[in-house]
Amino acid sequence: MSTPEPRVTLVTREGCHLCTSARETVARVCADLGVGWREVDVDGDLDLLGRWSEEVPVTLVDGRQHDFWRVDETRLRAALATPPRGEASGPTGR
Repeated sequence: MSTPEPRVTLVTREGCHLCTSARETVARVCADLGVGWREVDVDGDLDLLGRWSEEVPVTLVDGRQHDFWRVDETRLRAALATPPRGEASGPTGR
């Protein structure tokens, strides 16, 4: 069985104090909920840099932009309380 993709992606930049705070919030929420997350550096990807350079940190949930500059913990928990789009609610997918 393969490991599912992380549901949360945090787009950050080195030396960003807002990114440090966002990282702490995302890590805490994802650990509490048992959800995977990953962090990517905006300056290491030209596509991300062009799209979000002025908005870091950016939080994506299930591949869609969720927040920028600050992570609202309550909103993040609510977004992660529902299954990702395209997933059935039951274990059999029916």
